[in-house]
Amino acid sequence: MIRLENIQRRYASDEVETTALSDIDLHVAQGEFLAIMGPSGCGKSTLLNILGTVDRPSAGRYMFGDRDLARLDEAALARLRSETLGFVFQSFNLIDELTIQENVELGLAYRKDKSGDRRQRVAAAMDRVGISHRAKHYPHQLSGGQQQRAAIARAIVGDPSLILADEPTGNLDTENGAQVMNILESLNAEGATIIMVTHSPSHADAAQRRIDMLDGRIVASVARAI
Repeated sequence: MIRLENIQRRYASDEVETTALSDIDLHVAQGEFLAIMGPSGCGKSTLLNILGTVDRPSAGRYMFGDRDLARLDEAALARLRSETLGFVFQSFNLIDELTIQENVELGLAYRKDKSGDRRQRVAAAMDRVGISHRAKHYPHQLSGGQQQRAAIARAIVGDPSLILADEPTGNLDTENGAQVMNILESLNAEGATIIMVTHSPSHADAAQRRIDMLDGRIVASVARAI
């Protein structure tokens, strides 16, 4: 599904050039659950941003299926994100002025579904994560765990083939973190490909494979023992 070849990411200023990613080669199969681990500043989030097409590599090749994403313009990348990718963030990124139902519907913002189809998709996504009873509430009225479940509903409402999760349990207590992991594992069992950045070894163990990063490089790839 995904093939990265010799990916580099450098940031340059007038005085210094910083290398965030160097010589990244990575293959991710359709339906795989991959965890990315490493210390802060090692390049995990930069890699996830490139996978999510919200950042471009300075060099290298990113193949998504049979498409070379380096050849796509911004409009085509925006369509790819809206139709194929779902994003889950540590800080939830819900909009305070919108209800949970309206926040979830934002996941369909760039799609042209009919209004009836949109309502059905939103209702199904909220039901999938057990948040339907909070549809008319606002984010500040929900617990952290409920907000993250709402964020997952927003990520899956468009039925994405790839879910990118950046520390999805980082702001949650143990019980709510376990609930979020159960949802991600269920989505993976249903066919979604999941790539998750995490600092939690126990949550990384839920993935089929873990890669370890250090100083902008992949230093290990470990498959889960079955």
